[in-house]
Amino acid sequence: MNRWLLPEDIADVLPAEARKVETLRRAILDLYQSYGYELVAPPILEFLDSLLTGTGSDLNLQTFKLVDQLSGRTLGLRADMTPQVARIDAHLLNRQGVTRLCYAGSIAHARTPVGSSAREELQLGAEIYGCATWEADFEAISLLLKTLSVAGLDTVYLDLSHAGVLEGILEGQAIAKADIETLYSLLQSKDRPRLAIWAKCLPAKSADALMALTELNGPCAQVLASAKKTLPKHQIIDEALAQLERLVYATAALSHDVELSIDLADLRGYQYHSGVMFAAYVDKLPQPIARGGRYDHVGQAFGRARPATGFSMDLLTLANLAPVAKRRSAIVAPWIDDAFLTNKIAELRHAGEVVIQAMTGDAVETAEYLCDHELVKQGSSWEIKKK
Repeated sequence: MNRWLLPEDIADVLPAEARKVETLRRAILDLYQSYGYELVAPPILEFLDSLLTGTGSDLNLQTFKLVDQLSGRTLGLRADMTPQVARIDAHLLNRQGVTRLCYAGSIAHARTPVGSSAREELQLGAEIYGCATWEADFEAISLLLKTLSVAGLDTVYLDLSHAGVLEGILEGQAIAKADIETLYSLLQSKDRPRLAIWAKCLPAKSADALMALTELNGPCAQVLASAKKTLPKHQIIDEALAQLERLVYATAALSHDVELSIDLADLRGYQYHSGVMFAAYVDKLPQPIARGGRYDHVGQAFGRARPATGFSMDLLTLANLAPVAKRRSAIVAPWIDDAFLTNKIAELRHAGEVVIQAMTGDAVETAEYLCDHELVKQGSSWEIKKK
């Protein structure tokens, strides 16, 4: 085996792309700071029981596991940073008011996610803790759209859902965890024949409502109107639809480049989420560029239940979709012992210019910079000349 080969679906990020990723990361984190978000950096390894607290089985399957030689306990290599940030809010910061946190760090998946070609991501996200009202969900959506705009992706398709709809339909029904996961899969794939068979164990009213969910998708006004007529009258369902209606109205006013839709059967992460859920799509990418929503119960496992909402995305994918920036201009200078040249190079670099010193016989090769200028000695001074 060649020593330089990497594991399947693991890849290096080469210079020009790495710079693009880093430039985006800085710009986006500066955006979050302008909204009052504080940056946190959880460890890449944690005890497994802490890492998976409050999450569903999907995350367990995606987590690399190893044994800690110091404690003998099982460690996990994180596949999602959100539970870690919830732990920080609930257990370490322990604040009473609203807390806004953001993060950017590597995560790894044991299996390549559906629709992806990589098992390693640079996860970027923002979370709001301590606010249970719809305004926090709206801020999360607004910040997500701003994030995509920073990357040059202004045309966005935002799909909304709400975990409360399914919660209201199933209230009072004793359903095993494994059966709930099967239901979630059937709804996600909109497999009506198998869903009809699965729902035979439920009262007719609940079974009919589950079947209706598979068709409640499309333009927001149309879906909301149909849902109010089709779904059973229930306080949890009515509140969920009212929240969606408010968010649709507020989000539509943000930008004309955002196309809104609702899919009440899109319940990916249902066990994880507790309220509004949303997924953002952009052109040239079949899977969502970002996912988010409300997850009020995750902090409870850490001893402190806190309202929580937010979103996350893969920065590497975002950078790949962002428009290609022009190569930055660079100045080539000779590598010689000259005090005037050394001072000139220092001045230029301090002013923000890129200066590459080429050793004798060295041909400068770079994909990131356009070496279109050079330092040339004229008399006793060094001047910049176009090549």
